[in-house]
Parts: sequence; C-alpha cells; structure tokens
Amino acid sequence: MRVSQFGSPEAGRAYPDRPAAFAVIERDGLIAVVRVQEPGFDPFYDLPGGGIDPGETAQQAAVRECGEEAGLRVALDHQPFTRADHYFVPNIGLRVNTRGAFFAGHVAEEDAGLKIEDDHTLVWADPSDAIAALDRDSHAWAVAAWLRRAR
Repeated sequence: MRVSQFGSPEAGRAYPDRPAAFAVIERDGLIAVVRVQEPGFDPFYDLPGGGIDPGETAQQAAVRECGEEAGLRVALDHQPFTRADHYFVPNIGLRVNTRGAFFAGHVAEEDAGLKIEDDHTLVWADPSDAIAALDRDSHAWAVAAWLRRAR
C-alpha cells in the first residue's frame, strides 16, 4: 500500500516518527469527528484517534482513542483501509511525523464513561462537510478515500 505524506516540515527541525491510528466511524450516513478546544487556541476538528501506546496494535489504539475522545465503543475492520503520514506540530509544540493507520468502523454503543479528554467533543458530520472542516489534510484525504471505498 502506497503511503501519502502530508504537511511540510520546517527546515532544520526534527520530526520523529509517531505511529498513530484513526477511525472513520459511520452511523446513519454521518461520521464521527471530534471538535478539539484546547485552552488558548482556536478549536479544530479531527478524526477520533491518536498515538499508539507501547504494546498496542493500531486497531486497539483506534478503539481506545474513540472511547477516550468521543465516548464511543466501536467495532473496527481488522485492517486499515488506508495509511497516511503527516508532519504535525500539535499545540503543545512537539513536532512529529504521524504514521497514521486509518480504520473504518461503526458504533457498538455510546458510553460516556469511556470519555476522558474534556477538550474533545463528539460531532456527527456529513462526510463531505467533514472533509472541508477537518484540520489535518491527511484526515480529509482519508475520509475521501473512505467515501470512494464505500461506493
């Protein structure tokens, strides 16, 4: 599988690889996105997901992150439908090249007890609107790839 690279690294700066996993979760024709509002910064939208912890598989990380960020218990495909890398500088200033695996899935149930990231809010969006709203180009590209796959 060819892996697309997004973002532009700043010259002279290191961007260590950071394995990450994200999910496109569909329900009733809409997909789950998270609105992230960190103190002192403008809000932005992401797919649920994030870094893979030591000992986790990419699929396990995506499932965990859907719970922590959106309060969703999800069922995911066993393999990612696409991969994309992205030079990324989160608001905390750490520079990384996220090596993203993107999974498709659906909601098994909503469980507010799973949600621990108070700065993330679940939003259900039309996929085309999500493509326009998502902050990271790699996430918008993954949703477009998911739409093409779903045809």
